[in-house]
Amino acid sequence: MKAREVVARCFVLGVATGGRGSLGLAAPLLLTGPPPEAASRRMRARRWALAIGVVGELVIDKLPTTPSRLNPPGPALRVANAVAGSAILARRAGSPVPLPALAAAAGALAGTWTGAAWRGWVDARAPDWTGALVEDAVSVGLAALAVGRGQPST
Repeated sequence: MKAREVVARCFVLGVATGGRGSLGLAAPLLLTGPPPEAASRRMRARRWALAIGVVGELVIDKLPTTPSRLNPPGPALRVANAVAGSAILARRAGSPVPLPALAAAAGALAGTWTGAAWRGWVDARAPDWTGALVEDAVSVGLAALAVGRGQPST
């Protein structure tokens, strides 16, 4: 994979993480790697924990008591998760980590504020959960695109 592609994928992973913070680490670890039957018991337990974390975030995000992602430490945690996930993607591609990590951080900030603006816009026009479901689909789709899920390998 070319360095440009790694940077682009890490930016996309960052945008996805801005939408759903748990995807930064979960996508590279859940959507890539050995098939579950080939993984160790410890790895399967980690994958289950990550999957439960993502599902938990998808549910909790719909609750009216959930605070804004813009409240501290929300943006910083999303950036940290995106940077950690980008390090995994970059290392797997044999690329240096700094530029992909920077791209992921920029993507996470863009995704965080764009997602919050989207939710505010939808909330003024429809029930908030409708915007949340669209954001879920976009975030998960972007995360899958970032890790190359469903794409031919290059």
